[in-house]
Amino acid sequence: MQQTAHKVVVIGHRNPDTDSICSAIAYAELKNKTSDLVCEARRAGKMNQETEFVLKKFGVTPPRMCTDVNPKIRDVDYRQVPGIPGSTSLRKAWEIMRDQKIDTLPVTSEDDELQGVITVKDIATANMDLFDTGILAKSRTSYRNILETLGATMVVGSEDAECTTGHIRIGTATPEMLESSMEKGDIVILTNRYESQLCAIEKEASLIIICNGAKVGRTIQHIAAETGVAIMSAPCDTYAAAKLISQCAPISYYMTRDDIMKFTLVTPVADVTRVMAKVRHRYFPILDADGKYCGMISRRNIINLRKRRIILVDHNEATQAVEGFDQAEILEIIDHHRIGSLETSGPVYFRNQPVGCTATIVTQMYDENGVTIPQKTAGLLLAAILSDTLVFRSPTCTPVDVNAANRLAKLAGVDINEFANEMFEAGEKLDGKTAEEVFLQDFKVFMCGDIRFGVAQGSYMTRKNLTAAEALLKPYLEEARNKQNVEDIYMLLTDVPKEESVVICNGRYAAEVLTDGFDTQPAADASWTLPGVVSRKKQVHSRPDDRLSGAVKGHRCV
Repeated sequence: MQQTAHKVVVIGHRNPDTDSICSAIAYAELKNKTSDLVCEARRAGKMNQETEFVLKKFGVTPPRMCTDVNPKIRDVDYRQVPGIPGSTSLRKAWEIMRDQKIDTLPVTSEDDELQGVITVKDIATANMDLFDTGILAKSRTSYRNILETLGATMVVGSEDAECTTGHIRIGTATPEMLESSMEKGDIVILTNRYESQLCAIEKEASLIIICNGAKVGRTIQHIAAETGVAIMSAPCDTYAAAKLISQCAPISYYMTRDDIMKFTLVTPVADVTRVMAKVRHRYFPILDADGKYCGMISRRNIINLRKRRIILVDHNEATQAVEGFDQAEILEIIDHHRIGSLETSGPVYFRNQPVGCTATIVTQMYDENGVTIPQKTAGLLLAAILSDTLVFRSPTCTPVDVNAANRLAKLAGVDINEFANEMFEAGEKLDGKTAEEVFLQDFKVFMCGDIRFGVAQGSYMTRKNLTAAEALLKPYLEEARNKQNVEDIYMLLTDVPKEESVVICNGRYAAEVLTDGFDTQPAADASWTLPGVVSRKKQVHSRPDDRLSGAVKGHRCV
């Protein structure tokens, strides 16, 4: 059965900043209004305090976390085969398999708990046990199963009863031979011969099955009722009844209960493929988030996999993209950074403009599509622009950003300076934060050839908070470098009012790159004060890119 198509995920970079989150929300909203796509904004990491403040101020629910877009079972058009109860007869299970063209059925409880699986092979094995005449008692076969399988009717007794004792006997011979072969509690298949019926009752059979649709005399019915012997009337002959009787057994007796190979809706398809390559089963049960059975999956279903569809905002770097992006279908990229290392499997809509913020581009796209920007959305877009441009102080800021921000401020009903101060103050609070949390608030990994380096940035309105952040982060940088698996790591602590930054670093070439790139020497505490430097993109990121290759080559030639 065809599954409902997943929403298109609009998502920014890992360790998301305010632009990454707010642009994703705003662009998802625009796409929902201007296209047939159903889009949902997501975040690839934990939000920082600044972004949390912005969303709370404008009453916007934070996007759900999405750290991995690798295809999962839920992305596959798996078969929604209904589970069947363990009381189902072998015959009925086979009929279901035949009609649905499937060789494995899930056995479930009333509340969809997976209890086992039954396969065609299991049914074939059961049908070969023709000489096990005690199978109905062993499996506690219900009378309902017998009635259904034989097409019989209940003449004496209750259809809710079960077979608990005895063996299956065919009473087509003389009453004398029947008497000598029968034991108390047996299940006897008979014809309309009165003497044989009476003999079976006298021998205290548990159940008598009278074939050929023969009527059961009132006397026999009366005696059977008094003796506690159940009677059924079946339309088939004794040969057919003898063949079908073993197929009345419940599947619970034959099903596989233990070590069932199963998956969940969030199991990666890659893991499923590896398992299927080693196991000969054709179909495997699937469980939902609550552990309930919800369908079956086969190799054929995997072939028809539907890739997750995503739209990337505020980045185009493979190192910054959500896990599994290379297994997804990228529909669009909206960004204001340099062209990075990300590759796509096919052509995409790629909009990249040299402005200070992705939110500025999104604002333009609202205007281009003739869509009015709602107040809340205007507030989010404004916050992103003010954050990325440091209230227009960043060299990346353009007149386009300023004009967009001024217009958005009117739509949002806020004063730019007051709102910016509130936003930055909320973001720079260190109360209760670990060094790792502060560091990851705005951290990105970049590539220079085969060299990975990381640049983090924090913006502060007061020198006091900047100094406190420096003291907290400096001992953590080496650990951060190891955790992020980068050659060098840089932490940019930006003093917004003074329009300068303090940089601390760790790594083999980091100090050399900073000294050479900015033509300055470190202070006694091994930090660099860089007047006029406030932009990671334009003023810092470019320096490792330009200088790191030469430094690395120089060291490696030794």
